[in-house]
Amino acid sequence: MKGRSNDLAALRRLLRDYPVVAIIGPRQVGKTTLAAAVADSWHGGVTRFDLERAADLGRLDDPATALEPLKGLVVLDEIQRRDDLFPTLRVLADRKPRRARFLILGSASPALLRQSSESLAGRIAYRELDGFGSEDVGIDRWRRLWLRGGFPASFLARNDAASFEFREQLIATYLRRDLPDLGIKLEASTLERFWTMLAHYHGQTWNSSELARSFGVADQTVRRWLDILQDTFMVRLLRPWSENVGKRVVKAPKVYVRDSGLLHALFRVGDSKSLLHHPKLGASFEGFALGEVVRRLRTSWRDCYFWATHQGAELDLLVVRGARRYGFEFKHTIAPEVTKSMKIALADLKLSSLDIIHIGKETYPLTKQVRAVAFERLHEDIRPRACHFSRT
Repeated sequence: MKGRSNDLAALRRLLRDYPVVAIIGPRQVGKTTLAAAVADSWHGGVTRFDLERAADLGRLDDPATALEPLKGLVVLDEIQRRDDLFPTLRVLADRKPRRARFLILGSASPALLRQSSESLAGRIAYRELDGFGSEDVGIDRWRRLWLRGGFPASFLARNDAASFEFREQLIATYLRRDLPDLGIKLEASTLERFWTMLAHYHGQTWNSSELARSFGVADQTVRRWLDILQDTFMVRLLRPWSENVGKRVVKAPKVYVRDSGLLHALFRVGDSKSLLHHPKLGASFEGFALGEVVRRLRTSWRDCYFWATHQGAELDLLVVRGARRYGFEFKHTIAPEVTKSMKIALADLKLSSLDIIHIGKETYPLTKQVRAVAFERLHEDIRPRACHFSRT
């Protein structure tokens, strides 16, 4: 297993440039392990605080007294439990010369950690940590990664049953402990039903009215539930590309459960055979492969969109880099074909290229602008950063 080399390098770079760096992401995704790797390679003193330990919380009863003398690297794990620390961190970050760098770990987005954005503006950088990707575990293990998802304990479990049990427990802990710890007061059973229903909308456009009717609540209520899942890294929204090209376009975002393993747990799917017979197989592969492509391109999700018209044309992923636009489709098939919808997307969006990611063994051209790209050759045939693609 290759590990988190990309994340580790990024964190070292950020710690050179910012006095405070935050690793954010869901619980159990590997933030503490990654922070330990940063600390192990740190040149100088390292002080760690785990804010789930009563002893460490006690040491921070007076934050200024506890943190002001420290030098080197200071690691604060589960910072969402003590967001009152942020004003103190602001004061310490402004000292000249800087005597310490602070690496903070949190299981909530900056939107939930409001103090960090308000108190540490210009002083903090964020690194969002997802589960393992194919670059971490090896592309040859992608089917296992797709089934089990990227949470380390799930992917590394001794068998599929143990992996499924871990994900069930993760969901239960998230609903019954993690959300209340963040101050979110909502019946666990209600959010679980909503999350499960949302899983069946995976890869579809968000429709608040339809979901609100199903629960007998207002549109604003289901939107708040969606925001909770999004702010705690369980759901991702992919924005629509709405440039005026003379067609009526879809303006609602697409919804994806971020981790394919959690998606399958919500489906009650625990093994490959069950997954291959599930009606949401194609949508599951789309979300998994889409995330892998974005990771491979080293691009920001701010540059990523989907596109769909009310006339039926659509594109799963549009990546915009300056004046250049790149399209991607995701098909759970060994024989992808160029469709009418793809031809419309190429013309209307003025795409530089369109790649169809499929489960076959080979990468090959379909037209001058369209390629079929084998998922298991993703790391060879799609190069990061410049968004230039190797040609076979």
